[in-house]
Amino acid sequence: MGYLFALAGNQNCGKTTLFNQLTGSNQHVGNFPGVTVEKKEGTIQLDGPRRRWGRGEEDKSQDGATLVDLPGIYSLSPYTAEEVVTRDFLVKQHPDAIINIIDATNIERNLYLTLQLIELGIPMVLALNMMDEVRASGSSIDVAALSKELGIPAVPISASKGEGVADLAREAMRVASTRQKPSRLDFCTGPVHRAIHATAHVIENHTSGTGFPARFAASKILEGDEPLERSLGLDQADLDIIGHVVEEMERETGTDREAALADMRYSYIEGLCSKVVTKRGVSRDRQRSERIDGILTHRIFAIPVFLLIMFAIFGLTFGWPGSWFSDLFSAGVDWVTAQVDAWLTQAQVSGWMHSLVIDGVFAGVGSVLSFLPVIMLLFFFLSLLEDSGYMARVAFVMDKLLRRIGLSGRSFVPMLMGFGCSVPAIMATRTLASRRDRVMTILLVPFMSCSAKLPIYAVFCAAFFPDHAAVVMICLYVLGMVTGVLAALVLKNSLFRGNPVPFVMELPNYRMPSLKSVLLLMWEKAKDFLQRAFTIIFLASLVVWFLQSFDPRFNLVSDSSTSLLAALGGLVAPIFAPLGFGDWRLSTALITGLTAKETVVSTLAVLMGAGTDQNALLPLLHTVFTPLTAVSFLTFTLLYMPCVASFAAIRRELGSTGKAVTAMACQTGVAWVVAFVVYHLGAMILGVAL
Repeated sequence: MGYLFALAGNQNCGKTTLFNQLTGSNQHVGNFPGVTVEKKEGTIQLDGPRRRWGRGEEDKSQDGATLVDLPGIYSLSPYTAEEVVTRDFLVKQHPDAIINIIDATNIERNLYLTLQLIELGIPMVLALNMMDEVRASGSSIDVAALSKELGIPAVPISASKGEGVADLAREAMRVASTRQKPSRLDFCTGPVHRAIHATAHVIENHTSGTGFPARFAASKILEGDEPLERSLGLDQADLDIIGHVVEEMERETGTDREAALADMRYSYIEGLCSKVVTKRGVSRDRQRSERIDGILTHRIFAIPVFLLIMFAIFGLTFGWPGSWFSDLFSAGVDWVTAQVDAWLTQAQVSGWMHSLVIDGVFAGVGSVLSFLPVIMLLFFFLSLLEDSGYMARVAFVMDKLLRRIGLSGRSFVPMLMGFGCSVPAIMATRTLASRRDRVMTILLVPFMSCSAKLPIYAVFCAAFFPDHAAVVMICLYVLGMVTGVLAALVLKNSLFRGNPVPFVMELPNYRMPSLKSVLLLMWEKAKDFLQRAFTIIFLASLVVWFLQSFDPRFNLVSDSSTSLLAALGGLVAPIFAPLGFGDWRLSTALITGLTAKETVVSTLAVLMGAGTDQNALLPLLHTVFTPLTAVSFLTFTLLYMPCVASFAAIRRELGSTGKAVTAMACQTGVAWVVAFVVYHLGAMILGVAL
């Protein structure tokens, strides 16, 4: 086994950039065991470390080094899933060393986490990132004095430019190989100092075997860390003693227990920075960022500017060049399909096998590949915004609005992405600060109308509302958002009671995005989508082909009305009768729409005898729909389960098939109820007899 390094730091401190610098493309993504918090690991093999780090180490370094990128956090308190994951990893996985990266331009705020990491007693090296910006402002940091005061090695770097990264990696290897632990663990004085030592003495016998150092555990117990308190198995006598210690500390400090510990750490950090940091002024980057923020975070202009930016991104993603790339992929698939089709025909392969390969396999693969350019482009643009520092501003601006429905500002971006495609929107919820926010946002994203539903809206508007198509489509989008807000309020007051996690975020300077990080993210998301969603859509396409091609006696059919799919549609049709559309062909179209929403229109065209000409479908729709039932159908289509790709994404993020099924069933139930209300309320208003 090689060395195991943990990369820890605040959000927006350059952690991902440093991770990419150290690991390059030699990395993979998964989830931490038992949770859906993203886990990134990178491995540098022997030739990589020797070339990049300047020299190789003996013993375990001969097997390479594994670097685990821990979630961005601000403390080791168990308030969010990310903080719990980070703490558990450091305590239970026993990394050989911690690489703690901090933003040197905001050193006071970043050192708060550093002090807590030091208390764990794990070998550690401090990476002072963005030192180029510190120098540009005329300021300076005495790195040697800082290292001596903290008792750990400190290395100045600029991760975005690659400066000092080799020195950092070499120092991390040295610290890991020599097991050099922090030489100082105590940074407090006065009442807090006495309280920590008294508590450490009480719990010392309970910490053995838990992995938690006594001093670290004592500071967390004093802060009111109930999970840690339970894990130590403290008896009532110990709790009583600690309670008296806390009361005495609060009385002497004149504040509550959490504030007392925070004040202790910040007092030390303030004194430390006064010794080692010399500030000459604000950097040019900071000045530029403040000028830009005058517009982008303006109380009036912030939201309109953001909407314009996102409109441009969606225009490029789902218009040109996104449509061009999608068409290119589709053309490639069509060409390959035609070649295989001709070869199968020439080889006189049996009809059912020919249909399986062309209508099943290639149709499934083609539908997956058509998603790929959209996902890659969308993540390309969003990663540009994220790396530039703009997304932090968006979350800040939207936080006040979303907090009213129980979410934080970070939930806004995934929900907005849901208007393009639910799959990347659901995947984007990994950036949220807590599991509560993540799960709530996952449940709300499918209510946002994705672009795959546009063909359905276009056909029905052309058939029933040609003069008011724009109004109808706007109403559908608004209805989706209103339903999502109402669902959020219900969840907030039922399954997700309690206060949202406090929204704390640094607003970093605007920076030029790292092309390497952007391209790696694109590749990572593309690979993830192909590995996960590809299989689900592929299998679903085979199932639909089978149901469309065989009758209940498993004979190949020429008329789909006698197929298993038609029989299944007939069984489901009564469910939709109260909504105004009980024809089996309509329920069948909704079922096939679970593979991809675009198939609703194509299925209706085939089952109603319109062939492949969608224009021929318009008059045929009038035989089974009235304008009112068409609105009901559109409402249900808007709100019911998006597609199997979305289901696969939800299943992965929730970590349970049962939970994903429940989520989709509830959403479909909401769609039925809303469509029922729309249909019957519309009938009352119009005076239509049902």
